[in-house]
Amino acid sequence: MRWVKRSLVVASLLLIATVGMCLHHYLPRHEVVHVTGVEVKRMDADGVISAENPADGPTRDVYFINTENPTTREVTVYRNEDTGWGFPWYFKFDSADVQARAQGYSRDPEQLALIRYYGWRFQILSMFPNITDIKAVNSLDEPFPLFNTLFFSILLILLVSVALLVRRALGRRNRPMVADTPAPRG
Repeated sequence: MRWVKRSLVVASLLLIATVGMCLHHYLPRHEVVHVTGVEVKRMDADGVISAENPADGPTRDVYFINTENPTTREVTVYRNEDTGWGFPWYFKFDSADVQARAQGYSRDPEQLALIRYYGWRFQILSMFPNITDIKAVNSLDEPFPLFNTLFFSILLILLVSVALLVRRALGRRNRPMVADTPAPRG
């Protein structure tokens, strides 16, 4: 019976880790950067089309925005692609407008830009985070993550409510049944 409990604990921890990683990937984050350049690449399902990787299916144009962190000088490349009606549900249809704003910000080396993005950067997989919005700012201060705070607060309330309901249901089930005995006469 002990191995069943351990298996349940391990499965629960793996589920929590998986959900946490998915939330970290898909929930929006912010960063203040200098935009250093922009470019457009033709891609297919295999990645960027080149002499080594010819097009072998439907292709699309993907915008890229090159940035630099103003304090650490660390360089990051972001993808700028519409999410459309698909998952994740950012309903982003303005990647060309975002690219135009980024190009304008890249002309002024002192201009800071606040980007909102989701995703991770994996160089070995040529995977880039996707920018959902960009705007000019004058400060290095990043905004408070209001959406993420509300999302996790509601999620926590739901989880606590479900846990209390399950605990109450299990408590009733494990309680000994008291037989109805007639009251003594007398």
